[in-house]
Amino acid sequence: MVLRKFLDPFRLLKSEERKRLEEASARKPLIVVGLANPGAKYRGTRHNVGAMCVDELARRTGVRLENRVRDTEIAETEIGEAPAIIAKPITFVNDSGKSVRNVLRKFNAEPHRLLLIVDDMDLKIGRIRLRASGSSGGHNGLKSVRQVTGTDEFPRLRIGVGRPGSESDPIQHVLGRFRPDERVLIEEAVNRAADAVEAIQREGLDRAMETYNRPA
Repeated sequence: MVLRKFLDPFRLLKSEERKRLEEASARKPLIVVGLANPGAKYRGTRHNVGAMCVDELARRTGVRLENRVRDTEIAETEIGEAPAIIAKPITFVNDSGKSVRNVLRKFNAEPHRLLLIVDDMDLKIGRIRLRASGSSGGHNGLKSVRQVTGTDEFPRLRIGVGRPGSESDPIQHVLGRFRPDERVLIEEAVNRAADAVEAIQREGLDRAMETYNRPA
């Protein structure tokens, strides 16, 4: 009985330490990466909506992205009152995995702490869809990240850019800019996607999916 009295405080300390470590893990930053092709030539194109969302998050949080990691512009900030890294690769979309690998290494993060934001031709323009994992769906940026991480088990937020007509080239479609009648829809979608990122931080991925996977 006497021995137990002396042991109990140590058990309490171990329990408190375990709780502290669990809380610290939960506070590891979410790494939000918006895919895009680099340079003014591609700015505002359909393939770059992921970067547009990251730019909106930077605007909301008052930070500036800088080239602090090889092949990537990043900023450390808070989104939804929780730590986050926002990033834009300055590689082409097809080579995005190199950038993502460098960011994960810099922050000693596992792929499940990653949120990739990409365009999606299979979604109607203006729609967004949030998933915890899944296949690339033919998106070369997702394929590249899959190759370097060795897993599809990372969240992704897709922003619909619509599919071109049967006579149009899909590659030219994603490399093209939005028509005037599409711009309002895509601006709304980018803002809604940024709202979804904030919701992930505040409420968790499952709740955010319930809310933002519904039609706008």
